Amino acid sequence: MTVDRSRRWLDLFSAWSPLLLLGGLAALTWWLDSQVADTGTRRDGNTRHDPDLIVEGVRVVELDAQGTPVQTLQAKRARHYPDDGTVEFQSPRVVLNQPDRPQFIVESDKGRVSGDRLNAYFEGNVRASRAAQSRRSADGEQAGPITVRTEFLHVIPKEDRAQTDHPVTIEEPRGIIHANGLVLDSTSRTLNLKGNVRGTMSPAPTN
Repeated sequence: MTVDRSRRWLDLFSAWSPLLLLGGLAALTWWLDSQVADTGTRRDGNTRHDPDLIVEGVRVVELDAQGTPVQTLQAKRARHYPDDGTVEFQSPRVVLNQPDRPQFIVESDKGRVSGDRLNAYFEGNVRASRAAQSRRSADGEQAGPITVRTEFLHVIPKEDRAQTDHPVTIEEPRGIIHANGLVLDSTSRTLNLKGNVRGTMSPAPTN
């Protein structure tokens, strides 16, 4: 893959940040924690990995000062586990609407946030999609929508990084790329496609 093509793929990804992605998840996990009183050692199975709180039909919305949704988390079910503080989600869907950035959506069959809130994991039919950019870049290009599909995605918000060692498929209007994994670092603006990278990309249309 040429440097120009690699830079284009990186530019397509750079419109989102793993740090933002965990915002909706964190809002719900903190709320779940607040619902569970710390009553010390109990004889009700709290030392096992059993949920102490289950919430059905989850929907958490973060609004900006104008009342516009900027982050939304939906899930069919959330489970809080007191032994390690983890929270698991069934069918999570996180939508980010950041100012001057295209809408970004991540959804999967399952999700999990670690007890220390430093890691988020999406598993099963993971689909991360970014809408087309509304503005043209300095060179006159206007990036179209992009979709990443994989079976597992690990988000590390403190490091502003997302990674997977599972096969990934990256699609946008002009091409499709397959790889054995990826590491996206939003801080350093680097995208590393891991192993057996292959695909096609059509030439840019001429006016």
